[in-house]
Amino acid sequence: MFQLLLVIIYLAFISLGLPDSLLGSAWPVMYQEFSVPVSYAGGISMIIAAGTIVSSLQSDRLTKKLGTGKVTAFSVLLTAVALFGFSVSHSYVALCLWAVPYGLGAGSVDASLNNYVALHYASRHMSWLHCMWGVGASLGPYVMGYALTGGQGWNMGYRYIAFLQIGLTAILLFSLPLWKKQTSEDTEQSGEENKKPLSLKEIFGIPGAKEIIVTFFCYCALEQTAGLWASSYLVLQRGLSAETAAGFASLFYIGITAGRAAGGFLTMKLNDTQMIRLG
Repeated sequence: MFQLLLVIIYLAFISLGLPDSLLGSAWPVMYQEFSVPVSYAGGISMIIAAGTIVSSLQSDRLTKKLGTGKVTAFSVLLTAVALFGFSVSHSYVALCLWAVPYGLGAGSVDASLNNYVALHYASRHMSWLHCMWGVGASLGPYVMGYALTGGQGWNMGYRYIAFLQIGLTAILLFSLPLWKKQTSEDTEQSGEENKKPLSLKEIFGIPGAKEIIVTFFCYCALEQTAGLWASSYLVLQRGLSAETAAGFASLFYIGITAGRAAGGFLTMKLNDTQMIRLG
């Protein structure tokens, strides 16, 4: 049961990665349709990021109240609804509005599952968990490229991913008994049923927390910049078609996926501190 739950967690992280690369791969077509400057993709990305930050900060409180399984299922459903909203949007303002629930859903899934895997599994599974995110992020541009090549438009690219998210939501709902059983066993072993969520002050007081936050900020800045603008750069500066650029942009995420897969094996030889310094 424990291993089956891990498979479901991996599926959830593939789902988390699927929409993350869609905006960047579709933007060369989207900004022209909405008659906005190409730079406006940054506004949507920042709204998503803000929602992710808000939901991540509340994740510990929600997880202790509802459990990781319910938080994950609801968050994936929220993301699916937001993606479907993207697919029926016909204005830039509508995209900005749908970006709010998308960010809230993505942040809750990310924080809850990272916490769960960190507590219950070995370090290599954390690397492989994020490798699964890379699998999803690599597939996203291909799905979008398929929609664009087939003349279906960027809307259908978002809709395909929304349908996949709805399917995953159903799987997560059916798996709720697995989460409940594991949570009960953990509570019996640790006796931490009534442990209160940490405040921000307490979190920043954890040794190394500030340094890790700064490091992760820098890494995410690089990843988000490349992921968001690769397709637009290839179209506007290199003259590629939007369909081809969407496929090429996925190579960035394939590289991330390969690196994280290798990182999982490195954790068998190196400790956490060594892995952070090497990264």
